[in-house]
Amino acid sequence: MIVKSILFLLMSCSMVNAQTPSSPVLNLLVGTYSSADKSQGIYVYSFNTETGEFTYKSEATGIKNPSYLAITQDRKHVYSVSEGDQGTISAFSFNAVTGKLTFLNNAPAGGAGPCYVSVDDKNKFVFAGNYTGGSITAIPIKADGSLSSDIQNIQHEGKSIKPNQEMPHVHAAVLSKDNKFLFVPDLGTDKVNIYSVDITKAKPLAPANPAFASIAIGGGPRHFVFHPNGKHAYVIHENTGEVTAFDYANGKLKEKQKVSMAVAGYAGDIHAADIHISPDGKFLYGSMRANINELGIFSIAKDGKLTFVGRQSTLGKIPRNFEIDPTGNFLLVGNQNSDEIVIFKRDKKTGLLTDTGKRISVGKPVCLKFVSAN
Repeated sequence: MIVKSILFLLMSCSMVNAQTPSSPVLNLLVGTYSSADKSQGIYVYSFNTETGEFTYKSEATGIKNPSYLAITQDRKHVYSVSEGDQGTISAFSFNAVTGKLTFLNNAPAGGAGPCYVSVDDKNKFVFAGNYTGGSITAIPIKADGSLSSDIQNIQHEGKSIKPNQEMPHVHAAVLSKDNKFLFVPDLGTDKVNIYSVDITKAKPLAPANPAFASIAIGGGPRHFVFHPNGKHAYVIHENTGEVTAFDYANGKLKEKQKVSMAVAGYAGDIHAADIHISPDGKFLYGSMRANINELGIFSIAKDGKLTFVGRQSTLGKIPRNFEIDPTGNFLLVGNQNSDEIVIFKRDKKTGLLTDTGKRISVGKPVCLKFVSAN
């Protein structure tokens, strides 16, 4: 029995990658708003995608407000925003087995308040979205994974009609699956800006044709996600709690549907935040903050259109971010103001969620990322 237990543990520590796991055990990385009494930085846990059990592994301290993370495809490096008036992007080497993060360096984000970061599949550039500064930045990656300060920064212009739209506010930077285009929702201007990407150039970003897709005035586009089939895309509107569905092809977005997550007749603040699609492409989830603190759940038809399925309380306050594990078994919600991550079991047939009763206690969790543990 002892030999069998040892063999099982050894097998649990091997995996091909987070998309097609050969082991149920993954790393869960958690970015936070750091504070002296609640959070020290980035936390790493092991997470079992069969049972929902978790174990603390490590943490990286000393980084102010590492509120959004990006992980390279080879799982060797992690990049984090550091929110603040003079924002920076930090680089870490990452040991997927031990979960240890080792600080390498940081580089200027190109604007104040960086809130989102992504990295291309070839590990050539990090792309940072600056909320307060209203700009998008491309930061070169050196051979050792550290960051260069020779950045490209593009300042957005314009405004819209709501009080939080007095100037540009970039809120995401999402690469197309072929890495040829970067989609940049700007909450302040009601546009999803589109850039062509050429990682062979020192300045890889150039406006695409068309250079943006407009959404409903006052909506406040925040986060953006592609369907796994690459034929559809969706953006969540912070102000109105709506989700716009697009058809997608070769850098171009064509709006086809707009749905609301909020209860009919609701007139209060919504502060919609994050949006994700289940790995099988059958369901879409979006989070609402303010006094709602719920997830809206939609089924996705073959043509990409959405149908409301239900809603789920996040059992906490301010669900800024959530994540679905790569197997689709669990959905984890980071409740920022409740200082914990709530673990839900997913019904893969209905898309509905059930509370497991499991909680990860961590101060101000605002970004969750799964990555393989080998």
